[in-house]
Amino acid sequence: MKKVLVLFAHPALQKSRVNSQILEHLRGLENVTVHDLYQEYPEFDIDVAAEQDLLAAHDIIVFHHPMFWYSTPAILKEWQDLVLEHNWAFGKDGNALKDKMFMPLVTTGGPAEAYCAEGHNRFTVRQLLAPVEQTAVLCKMRYLPPYAVHGTHSITEEQIAKHAHKIKQVMQGLQQGELTAENIAKSEYMNSHITD
Repeated sequence: MKKVLVLFAHPALQKSRVNSQILEHLRGLENVTVHDLYQEYPEFDIDVAAEQDLLAAHDIIVFHHPMFWYSTPAILKEWQDLVLEHNWAFGKDGNALKDKMFMPLVTTGGPAEAYCAEGHNRFTVRQLLAPVEQTAVLCKMRYLPPYAVHGTHSITEEQIAKHAHKIKQVMQGLQQGELTAENIAKSEYMNSHITD
């Protein structure tokens, strides 16, 4: 079974009802490592060698975070800047991440309809995450569409539980090879590949 590394980033987790519940579900899954970057590095002193070892030991990499100003929280950008070194993650000799799968798992305060050309935010989540997608491509990874949980300010406990169950299905589908990059790479959202 493939091993999943969830790189989790939320600078105010104590205020997040949705992310904290999803995180607890992820922690209970077999062959899934949850790595809370803000907890591990409160001063942003990222241990590059340790992070590279973690990446090397896993097959599927997940960025789990809320959308902050249409991007990732600050520590994920710092993590990318330091950990994804030239000739390790990319460049002529940078093949450490080659063929690993990569998937964003994001939450948004706004509803799904706000994330489209006609909506308040003018772009889809996938479009807003284009720099992350290109980073994965540059590192020779197989980028998967994001799983998005929208409307976190008004979501019900039942809806949170439903998303947690779907995310579990996504992780297991990826681990067991039922969901492959070839089948789903062009989709806007991973959500559409999991039924209720």
